[in-house]
Amino acid sequence: MADPLATPVPVPVPVSGLGGWARAGRRAGIAGVAIGVLAAGAAAGVAVERLAMGRDVRRRARQALDAAGPYGTLRGTPGTAVADDGTELYYEVEEADEFPAAFPDGTPPDAQTTASRRRRRRFAGRRDPAPLTVVFSHGYCLTQDSWHFQRAALRGHVRTVYWDQRSHGRSARGISQLAGDEPVTIEQLGRDLKAVVDAAAPEGPLLLVGHSMGGMTIMAFADQFPDAVRDRVAGAAFLGTSSGDLGRVTFGLPAAGAWAVRHFVPGVLRALGSRAELAERGRQATADLFAGIIKHYSFGTEGVDPGVARFAERLLESTPIDVVAEFYPAFAAHEKGEALALFRDLPGLVLVGDRDMVTPPEHSEHIAARLPDAAVEVVEDAGHLAMLERPDRVNDALAALLARTGVRLRTGPGAEPGAGPVRRPRGTTRRTL
Repeated sequence: MADPLATPVPVPVPVSGLGGWARAGRRAGIAGVAIGVLAAGAAAGVAVERLAMGRDVRRRARQALDAAGPYGTLRGTPGTAVADDGTELYYEVEEADEFPAAFPDGTPPDAQTTASRRRRRRFAGRRDPAPLTVVFSHGYCLTQDSWHFQRAALRGHVRTVYWDQRSHGRSARGISQLAGDEPVTIEQLGRDLKAVVDAAAPEGPLLLVGHSMGGMTIMAFADQFPDAVRDRVAGAAFLGTSSGDLGRVTFGLPAAGAWAVRHFVPGVLRALGSRAELAERGRQATADLFAGIIKHYSFGTEGVDPGVARFAERLLESTPIDVVAEFYPAFAAHEKGEALALFRDLPGLVLVGDRDMVTPPEHSEHIAARLPDAAVEVVEDAGHLAMLERPDRVNDALAALLARTGVRLRTGPGAEPGAGPVRRPRGTTRRTL
């Protein structure tokens, strides 16, 4: 689930300005109906699970999965970009030759070793041309660690940058939002991406990869910085995302349920965001139901690896409820179909899970219609988090896209645990959505 439904189960809270406890209770009741409809499919499975296992057993199982899973453990060379409002944005860089066989555990070399390699690349006082950099932008309520499988497969093969969107992961809370000066907008995220590019990849060609909100961020970047796209972008990949019209998404619900979600969830989130501490306690108290909702909207089948499912849950749990509330309204205003024209003549990839209920396949169809040269991949039995649920398919599609930009991935030892192979590109095929 990652966008735009990463919402905890609400708890009744008093909301200032709504006439005290009685009116707050009525509002919370309506909220419960809206979220309850949303959660209905997942709740039945959770109820059955409750009969089979006690709460302590489930808690210990989650702790065991957290301790055993390698997901989200990969790290690169850290850096900080400063957004136009002063917000510090955290990113990590992995150079193409930074993780050879000499570093089989994936530990980055020290700065002196890296610097000496760069000096050796110079010849007759001139630097080699800057390499292509792949920049990964994650989705709503996730972090850069959501690219774990792609990161593990690509490290050592191509220069990559991973960053945390403002108020997510290791990035700072948005200064404009903390000050109350302005709400979060997708346009702001596009400017944030520009700041990261300027800091982490100031020269050389770029391949932009975005999942869900990250794909929208790329569109906003293009809309505001068209010259940067024309001058530097060598290709783009849009994974499980949308160019607009998100207000019509039904989330797989019947008409009444979809109406309830559209009309009540924004107000519910505002109320919860204003009482973040209490709401967080409510989320912890309903962890089982929350996990069921995440699994239902993140993955296409029940057979997903429990470790991967728990990893997704942990990523979403890490996003504070007031951040969830801050970002949610931005999606209704997102309309960036026209910006896609800047990618029309570039190598592209449009990928979606066939069971994605958050950004359904028809949204990828609209993107693909504007990118006639893009390869289109519909991943069978995959939900919104296809890059975690079907990493081999996503990795193969990215490898093929890299080949179209002129980058041939080096073969060699040492794929990270859980990476999934980066196979030899097999060309691109356009599939009908």
